[in-house]
This record gives sequence, structure tokens and C-alpha cells, in this order.
Amino acid sequence: MIKSTLTNIFLRPLSSVWEGVYRVRRSLYEYGIIKKDYFRVPILSVGNLTFGGTGKTPLIIWFIKKFEEMGVVPVVLTRGYKGNLENKSGILKGNQRFRLNPQEYGDEPLLISQHLKKGSVIVGKRRANNLRKYFHEVEPDVVLLDDGFQHIQLYRSFNVVLFDAMLPLESYVTAPMGYLREGLTALKDADAILISRADQVESEKIDALLDLLSPHSRRDVIVGKIKYRPSGFYNCFYDKVMEVDEIKGKNIIALTAIASPESFYKMLEQYGATIVEKFEYPDHHFFTTEDIDNILISSIKNNALIISSEKDMVKIKRISQEVKILFMDIQVEFMSGEEELLSGISKIINLDYH
Repeated sequence: MIKSTLTNIFLRPLSSVWEGVYRVRRSLYEYGIIKKDYFRVPILSVGNLTFGGTGKTPLIIWFIKKFEEMGVVPVVLTRGYKGNLENKSGILKGNQRFRLNPQEYGDEPLLISQHLKKGSVIVGKRRANNLRKYFHEVEPDVVLLDDGFQHIQLYRSFNVVLFDAMLPLESYVTAPMGYLREGLTALKDADAILISRADQVESEKIDALLDLLSPHSRRDVIVGKIKYRPSGFYNCFYDKVMEVDEIKGKNIIALTAIASPESFYKMLEQYGATIVEKFEYPDHHFFTTEDIDNILISSIKNNALIISSEKDMVKIKRISQEVKILFMDIQVEFMSGEEELLSGISKIINLDYH
């Protein structure tokens, strides 16, 4: 009780100031007091309002595959967090799998580039400058702005905002009291709201979340629910080694350096794996030879396979190509809202989706 009272006294005013600053910032761009950067190409932002992982990268990959099926060449703008090029710029062309260093580009850009055929990934936090620099080289039909909802200086044609169904509802308060980067009033700029990991909570929780969000969003906003489904287990060369159901009954060492590892563990256990040990590192951690050696020793002791995420594998394979280390491929599956979302996006790129 005392702790709660002190939190309200000291943190709530700071949260109000934080929310106010971000609201003013949006207004300055909205009314043209600060000019936005415009490009003659549709720009689709995939972002969130909360800190932490909501599953944006698998959704970016889902969009890439959909665009390529439509014959559209996508380019992804991403920060390249913790990579050496984060404060500079760099470009990754599709299908460059084995020659690139995650410490240069960051782990997520490398992961995204594995799934591109014709498009590119442009790395660096100054998104508009970097797009301008490489625009004539890449000639995109559409630009995907990764983690872009707060990057409002770049004009977007369509905004997708992700919410993690597993986040407690009481966390939907602006920092430092809660997990919101900015207030829910920002949702007036959202064209689509997607609830991720919607299969891992009760429907009442999702209804309560949507009730919380709806007063702040537009009437015509597209609402969808998605889940993440494993498609199999792959080695570092992207060869499929095991089907999903083959993991049942096997001893597993779970190796993660991702924002939300709990859902990763839950998925392994859901398909019958026995997790005998967890090696959990901070998000975007760059693995060392010592890290991998310790994990391999544990693997021998426990007669266990080592399963990582795909994002981790792009870093692991620079150090080790051990056959005992596999990654679980995760794909987005829509529970609702897919048709509406694709229809809405097809309008901005002037395609007849159907």
C-alpha cells in the first residue's frame, strides 16, 4: 500500500510529463510546424506503443513475402540496433546469407535480409537520410519502416501498430510508470491495430485490451489478431532438419537473446519438448566463443539439442556451425483481420489484392 502510494506520488507526474511531450511532438508534425520528409513511394510503418518485443520482425517478414507474391519490390528501413552501422548507413541486398557480419549491421537486419529475394534492407537510425541516399540504387515499389510508429518525421502512407496480448493491462501507462512509449492518444494515427500472441491468452483479456484501445483509435481502423507458429527446425545453412512434431519428447537447451523469451519457451513446451536448461542473454547480445562452448558442454551433459531463435542464429553461425544447434522458424498466422489488412494496404500501392 505504501509502495503504491509512493509510486503514484513520484512517478505519475513524470508519466504525465512524458505523455505531454510526445503529444506536443506529434502535434508539431501534424500541423506542419516541423516539416516531414516525403518520398514518391508508399511507406508502410510497422511499430508499437510499448517498450519490449511485440513480434514486429516476423510481421515484417510476413509483409515481405506477401509483397513479393504480388510482384512488388520491398525495401526495409531499420535502425540496426547495436550494429556498428546504427549511427551511419549500410545496405543489405536480398539473398546475401553467409558473408555478412551481424556486428556491423545488427542481428535483425541480417535476419530480415535472409527472406528477401529482390528487395533490400537499409540500415541506420537516420531513416529518411538513408532512404534518400540509396533510393535510386534500390528503386522500391514499397518501403517497410521497421519500428516506425514514433519515427514521425518520415511521412507514412499506412501505420500498423502491434500490441502484445500477454502484456498486463495495468502496464498501459506511459513511462516511467508503465510500458508505453507514448500515450494511447497516438492511436489516432494508426490504420491497423494487430494483437500479437492472441492465442496465448483468454479471449476476455483481448476484449479488455480492445476496450482500452478503442476510445483512442479511429472508427475505420482495421483490427486483427495474430499468432506465431513454428514451421520447423533448421540449421545455420537454412536446411530443414526436423519437422515441428519431431521435437516431442526430446531434451532441449533453449538459447535466447530476444526481448520476450517466455513465449519462445512456451512454444517449445507446447510441442512436447523438455527444456532441461535455459541460456538466456540480453536482447541483441553478440555471442562469444566462450558462450557457445559452455552451451555445447551442457548439451553433451544433458544429451540435448540446442534450439535458438532465427535472430540468434545469424550471430551464432559466425562463431559455430555445430550441427546440434538449430533454430526454430517462426511464421505469422492470422486469426482474424488478414483480408481487411491486405485490402487496405493494396490501396496504397495501387494493386488489386483480389
